[in-house]
Amino acid sequence: MGRSDVSCPTCDVGGPTLREVRLSRFERMRGRLRRAYESGREAAAAGRSDRDPTPGEADGVASPSSPGPAATPAATVVGAEPPAATHNSTVSRDDTEVPHALRIAAAWCWRLIVIGIVTWALLKIVGTISIVIIPLTVALLLSALLAPAVGWLLKARFPRSLATGVVLVGGLAAVVGTLTLVVNEFIQGVPELSEKSSQGVRQIQNWLKTGPLHLSDSQLTRYIDEAQNWINGNTERFTSGALSTAATLAEVLTGTVLVLFATFFFLRDGNNIWRFLVRLLPVAARWKVDDAGRASWATLGAYVRATVLVAFIDAVGIGIFLVVFDIPFAFPLAALVFLGAFIPIVGAFLSGVVAVLVALVDSGPVTALAILAVVVGVQQVEGHVLQPLIMGRAVAIHPLAVIIGIAAGVVLAGIAGALVAVPLIAVLNTAVRRLAARTVPDTPPDAVVVASQAP
Repeated sequence: MGRSDVSCPTCDVGGPTLREVRLSRFERMRGRLRRAYESGREAAAAGRSDRDPTPGEADGVASPSSPGPAATPAATVVGAEPPAATHNSTVSRDDTEVPHALRIAAAWCWRLIVIGIVTWALLKIVGTISIVIIPLTVALLLSALLAPAVGWLLKARFPRSLATGVVLVGGLAAVVGTLTLVVNEFIQGVPELSEKSSQGVRQIQNWLKTGPLHLSDSQLTRYIDEAQNWINGNTERFTSGALSTAATLAEVLTGTVLVLFATFFFLRDGNNIWRFLVRLLPVAARWKVDDAGRASWATLGAYVRATVLVAFIDAVGIGIFLVVFDIPFAFPLAALVFLGAFIPIVGAFLSGVVAVLVALVDSGPVTALAILAVVVGVQQVEGHVLQPLIMGRAVAIHPLAVIIGIAAGVVLAGIAGALVAVPLIAVLNTAVRRLAARTVPDTPPDAVVVASQAP
């Protein structure tokens, strides 16, 4: 057999080569993969069309883009229950049996219950440590009032600690001096007021006899005896209250010292303390919380300064008329009006009533009515001129919210609660508005933006 007789499949002229056989196998495999990929896409598209029917297709109506029916009507099985309609807010078939409105009401109820429990727990905690909370709150109010003075001294190149000490000592000296004047005038005027009080009581007795009531001596005696018996029956309670007040004297002194120290450090290191607190929050929330906190602090400062100005105007207005009518304790009564004005709407009026009673005992009903007219007039000027002009620019709070806040503060914490209620509402109002705003806070002028470099 010669060399030319050997057959080779790759050497036949008309037959397929080995390269062609390998390419045909590759083409067949690629075709299978492509058909599988296209069939998968068709199945996915069919699944999406089943889950998200277009408008009209859910009801078996043709859509404008497809004139024909969207899908073939499904066959109906006789005797089988139709599937229950589900809602996006349900997690089981049992939830579909409850009306949607009832589910929403139940969701609101349990959330409100949780909020109520948390609020009650916070109030219990605050009540337990009120001996610390109240001095710190007073220190914040004093810091908001004295912060501008510290800023002025810092602009004058004073060291921060020295500026804070000067302002704090000056404010403390002003308070102690005012209290000293009030106490001295009160001590000097007590004997004269006691004598005039006896005369006023006799005048009241004569009026009860000769006035429209026409009470007899026996009736007056009986009423006086009943009042005396009531006082004797409640002497133990009054005594226990006095003893409890004496027992809390140490707490008052402790609170006063805490107020002084807290005010000093709030004025000196308040900015650093706030930055430390903000750093405890998540990074994404720091900027907005910082903006809301600084805006709330500005609102608190504006409220305290506006309240001091309004209280000063009330005290000066009523004090001038007390001096004109020669009413005793004019300066202490004016100071009482000044302190009472820190409770908005009702504080100045209640302290003015004390001035009316003193005028009634000292000078008779005519002068008392004149002082009452003065107090009411000052209140009207405050409510219609001073509050909108001064307080309205600082804090925009509805009077109903003020009244409700004062009432809640009195119920929860007495006089301290009434003093703190309105500034707390003002601060919360500003903070919530800033946190709920969708605008991005302005970039601080000293901010440093660090950009990450691509690897």
